[in-house]
Amino acid sequence: MTKIIMCGCNGHMGQVITNLVKDDPEAVIAAGIDIIDDRNNGYPVFPDISRCEVPADVVIDFSSPLALPGLLDYCVKQKIPAVLCSTGLSEEDLAQIEKASKQVAVLKSANMSLGINTLLRLIQDAAKVLATAGFDMEVVEKHHRLKKDAPSGTALALADSLNDAMDGAYHYVYDRSQKMEARDDREIGLSAVRGGTIVGEHDVIFAGPDEVVTFSHTAYSKAVFGKGAIEAAKFLAGKPAGYYHMSDVISK
Repeated sequence: MTKIIMCGCNGHMGQVITNLVKDDPEAVIAAGIDIIDDRNNGYPVFPDISRCEVPADVVIDFSSPLALPGLLDYCVKQKIPAVLCSTGLSEEDLAQIEKASKQVAVLKSANMSLGINTLLRLIQDAAKVLATAGFDMEVVEKHHRLKKDAPSGTALALADSLNDAMDGAYHYVYDRSQKMEARDDREIGLSAVRGGTIVGEHDVIFAGPDEVVTFSHTAYSKAVFGKGAIEAAKFLAGKPAGYYHMSDVISK
């Protein structure tokens, strides 16, 4: 049984994970962390992780980048692995995560969906065939109107996966409105759409002479991210110090 501390337990994703874990015989939420405690979660909730004294095997964080330093300090001191799901992390945040991973197991992903992380692997195989044959590569993402960052972290992860497959030979183009010229052979275009209540859609397009191949992923609810986070937590519990990825989870 994997005992989880849920950071951001009373936020939307925290509640999604709370409800999913209720039906998971291999996991239980031992404690929650949130500045607001207005729900009957069935487990104790602390306003700050430093005040949590409940034994646990792993932390899942769906809170805010502002909480990251304290969370990492806690995990290092208590030797508890951390699954980090917050977006909008700065370079300084990433450096702190890298440092913490030298002392405790850490898993960070731009997207916790098992489907997206499988897609990251599939498009690399496609790029090695199609991009090598001269196909252009584009990433198009769509999200709800309230999402602030663009392109999404997942779109960037998809572009990075394509570029890694091509030995880093490509550069990214986010806006073509400022130049009047044809695309070059070494660019990956990223486009963002914002509107309505779209949970998340990502298309990876390989456009070649007289044919187009498209890989698509659609999230119909945020439960897909919760399921991935829980699987990551069960995978990470008991692991030695290191920087882990969702690719490790899906290839276990």
